[in-house]
Amino acid sequence: MAKRKMPLHPDAPLLFGDHSRPVTRRDFISAGLMKGAGVVAGASVFSLFSNPQQAMAALSPDLATLRESCGIAVQGAGKIPFICFDLAGGANIAGSNVLVGGRGGQNDFLSSAGYSKLGLPGDMTPAVTNPDTGTNDFINTELGLAFHSDSQFLRGIMEKTSAGTREAINGAVIPARSENDTGNNPHNPMYGIAQAGADGSLMSLIGSRSSDSGGNSMAPAAMIDSSKRPTKVDRPSDVTGLVDVGDLVGLLDQADAVAVMESIQRISDKKLGQINTQVSTDEVIKDLVNCGYVKSADLADRFGDPSTLDPALDPDIVGPGGIFTIDEFDSEAEFRKTASVMKLAVNGFSGAGTITMGGFDYHTGDRATGEIRDLRAGRCMGACLEYAARRGMPLMMYVFSDGSVASNGRVDDSAEGRGKGEWTGDNQSTASSFFLVYNPNGRALLMGGSPEVQAMHQQLGYMRPDASVETSGTPAANNVNLLVETVVLNYMALHGEQGLFSSRFPGNGLGNASLMDSLTAFNPIVNGTIGS
Repeated sequence: MAKRKMPLHPDAPLLFGDHSRPVTRRDFISAGLMKGAGVVAGASVFSLFSNPQQAMAALSPDLATLRESCGIAVQGAGKIPFICFDLAGGANIAGSNVLVGGRGGQNDFLSSAGYSKLGLPGDMTPAVTNPDTGTNDFINTELGLAFHSDSQFLRGIMEKTSAGTREAINGAVIPARSENDTGNNPHNPMYGIAQAGADGSLMSLIGSRSSDSGGNSMAPAAMIDSSKRPTKVDRPSDVTGLVDVGDLVGLLDQADAVAVMESIQRISDKKLGQINTQVSTDEVIKDLVNCGYVKSADLADRFGDPSTLDPALDPDIVGPGGIFTIDEFDSEAEFRKTASVMKLAVNGFSGAGTITMGGFDYHTGDRATGEIRDLRAGRCMGACLEYAARRGMPLMMYVFSDGSVASNGRVDDSAEGRGKGEWTGDNQSTASSFFLVYNPNGRALLMGGSPEVQAMHQQLGYMRPDASVETSGTPAANNVNLLVETVVLNYMALHGEQGLFSSRFPGNGLGNASLMDSLTAFNPIVNGTIGS
């Protein structure tokens, strides 16, 4: 009798004889060998004490008006926060996590052989009756989007979200091929999200990797805007290091520090009014000086309280009533990374963020290794959704991976394997991506006038009975660039702005308005901006 091997630790590296040795940073992240800064400065006075007070100052009305004229953003662009998960290495998404079906949608079931390739043995496919309960309960729709009831993504999401949060979530899945085990897939949509209007009060984009895309996978070349290159954020110290309000806030309490900076601005403005610089750009120079003082006062006003930015000090994130316990937060780097990105994105400090998680090339000849990693990823996804709910903010969360895996049907009946098919090799034809939308005003409504039509808006494309992506199903099915365009189109549609897509992205490959409608999942949840 063969000895069953133990599942690998979720941080253990994944190295295979049929894969080339890791060389690039992307290779190391995909194999789990690596875990997946800009500064805004204020005025500094003395280096004496460092004990900022908790009082929240209020910027005086005259400076608040000047702040607007200086173009200092307070709440970003007012667009829906966007967070994407880049699961490096080729994670399973379709079938064992999010259900994917034929032309009719998620419940247009595949063949038994197809589900076997997706890691589901014959007694666990969504079409059969559960022998333990006598009912067909392998389908879970608590998040609107149908998941397999034993999905570890789902299990992790449910651990971190309340029932009320789950009732306000809906989602869509996009069957689409991409190359296995490579960061060269142009998967990352953040530049497109920024081009659609997303922005933050501190920076436009953030990502947990120091790369042009902010993640493991590349961004489509046509969308890259070097002026919006993501700021690297993967830990709380990266977040708190974004803003330096100077030593005055440590010397005085926050309210007094703001008052001093406001007085400095007023004195400076009065003096500048009595000076003629004798240069043609006199007014421009004075505006720059004046706005510099306004910005310093504004930074002390908004960020003098350290809990404003620090995820570790946010009681909604960490602590007895937080999403993460103190032990979870202190012991798990992926939770600290997730908390850092979601803190900035959900609160409008950044327009969008990427969370890269490595080690998803888990075709290790067992199932348990992948299940453990999927569960941790699900907990991180759930944390983002729950934090948005606690802040009363909508959120679009997108999950993708470079390629996918497949099973040969052999079952891992260990405790962590859960009686499901072992992952035995890479398989790009089984790949899919999905997104979830949290709406504090109630679950987003699918487009379509009947359940049959709505089902085809919840699954944008389809698989063949053998669980291979139908490459002619949508423009996105066999073109990662067009997959990104489809995601951005859906982001704009949540704002009621899908009609602007062709003007924002001239030369796109999604076709005419009718085809774009077929690629759109939901009706708008805001009118242009949040609160409209």
